Amino acid sequence: MDIRPLDPADQAAAEGCYQMSCLADAVDIPDLPVRCRQAYFAGLGHPWPGEDSETLVAWVDGHVVANVEIELPVVDNRDNARIALRVRPDYRRRGIGTALLERATELARSRGRRRIMGDTIESIAGGAPRDPAGHAFAERTGAAELGTEVRRRLALADVDPVVHAELLTEAWRHAEGYRLISWHGSIPEEHLARAAYLDSRLLLDAPLGDLEWEPEQIDATRLRAIEQAIKARGRRPYNTGAVHEATGELVAFTAISMDASWPDHAWQQITIVDPEHRGHRLGLIIKLANLARARREEPELAVVDTWNSVGNDRMIAINEAMGFRPVDGTANWQLAI
Repeated sequence: MDIRPLDPADQAAAEGCYQMSCLADAVDIPDLPVRCRQAYFAGLGHPWPGEDSETLVAWVDGHVVANVEIELPVVDNRDNARIALRVRPDYRRRGIGTALLERATELARSRGRRRIMGDTIESIAGGAPRDPAGHAFAERTGAAELGTEVRRRLALADVDPVVHAELLTEAWRHAEGYRLISWHGSIPEEHLARAAYLDSRLLLDAPLGDLEWEPEQIDATRLRAIEQAIKARGRRPYNTGAVHEATGELVAFTAISMDASWPDHAWQQITIVDPEHRGHRLGLIIKLANLARARREEPELAVVDTWNSVGNDRMIAINEAMGFRPVDGTANWQLAI
């Protein structure tokens, strides 16, 4: 076995990594679409704003059999590294993952990192069965399991439009003095600063367990750069926000994102409400309105997936009222290096 860094300009190596990751994900999370091709290749060598990235690749007989993607924050959380390790299903349990983790640890240390973080897919009660091997591997490394998220799925064929309409009507009774705005790909300039402030609050409001991860400092410049990175990856974002009419301030917003490869699937992403404006059902209102907009503009859309930290009771209640149902879990791990 040979382990070496991925050169983003090496098309054959990049293609091997992409195909290997598709094979791995199709086994580990078979109900999700495989990784979007455009997003993967656009991201090579062009990490998200505020991050560096490296990929180490394991080769056997001229074939890519595993890799580990390493994200290295450079603005905040500079003691941390996030990793995503994948091994081709027919090459598992041969020590390849262990060897890659050792090399990833060496690289993280060389960049001044003190911790590695990663996650594993977990079975949950009443959900889809998942291979426990990833969990066992993480335990053997000595990592600590410090937080759990649950993935929930909304099957749009099962949604009763009358139920959503009634939820929205009832919610608006609590939201006098607010109005909705929407955007597609670029936040209106007059709301940019407030959107950056709200985005920076996300990790303050979402329970992270005992993970040592500080809130990200998102400013207007970084937010615009993130928008450009999303565009380069071919993603189609839909956003709806709530504006407080008395002040004109953006006080809440939500996002649904669709990958270029999959017209029938979407990701429900950030939903954040300013603490000073909670209690008005704004989270439910913006999510229902944004979903309705995405469905109008994406006629093939059939399923939406989202994740919530265990303990984020407010958002879980909103999602379940909308019809999201649990599928599997994600265990978050932290390893001191």
